[in-house]
Amino acid sequence: MSRAALPFTPMAVVFDMDGLMLDSERAIIACLAEAARERGHDLPEMLWLSMVGHSEAVCRHLLDEAVGELERAQVLQRSHALYDAVVAAGVPHRPGIIEMLDFLQARGIPRAVATSTRRPLALKKLEAAGLLPRFDAICTSSDVEHPKPAPDIYLLAAASLGVDPAQCLVLEDSPTGVRAALAAGMHPIQIPDLLEPDDAVRSLGHTILPSLDDARRLLERRLDARPST
Repeated sequence: MSRAALPFTPMAVVFDMDGLMLDSERAIIACLAEAARERGHDLPEMLWLSMVGHSEAVCRHLLDEAVGELERAQVLQRSHALYDAVVAAGVPHRPGIIEMLDFLQARGIPRAVATSTRRPLALKKLEAAGLLPRFDAICTSSDVEHPKPAPDIYLLAAASLGVDPAQCLVLEDSPTGVRAALAAGMHPIQIPDLLEPDDAVRSLGHTILPSLDDARRLLERRLDARPST
């Protein structure tokens, strides 16, 4: 994996949501695939994986190309109903997220969410998962003009926390999110979930780690290395 140490001391940490904090990417894909099958479409897994980390507009376009606009509307309507039931029950946490949030809170480090999900659903998911009170700011695709990989949402998160983007650490799972964080002048750590980084992603030069626990230990080593005052 890339890099063994953080090159700076973060003043804030910004979190992606789906696939990073919540094990929701698998649930979303399962609901989409089930809805498509109910409509008679047996679509390849690679199609669903290609949607990971992208905005709703991009996902709609990909589905339009696969089944047509009218069928896409039916598939999405059904998949949303299936996914609502998952969200209401509380999407499971990704391993290590509670330990990471506990660690940051204990150190007094501000925290924000920057998610491609629209605001109403993002708030519902975070609340059902018990994570909403853990953050100082929630930034969603509803709040910006341009979605990831544009930097807008990460710049908004930094502004919401009152921290310079260059002093923000970003935790992401998707290449799209990593590119957005880099475009914002932030320092991303990628913790891949469903998509393993290819050579093009690795060439971006950011930190890639296997788990949130590894990211927490990396951050802890950096913070503990700070000179005492």
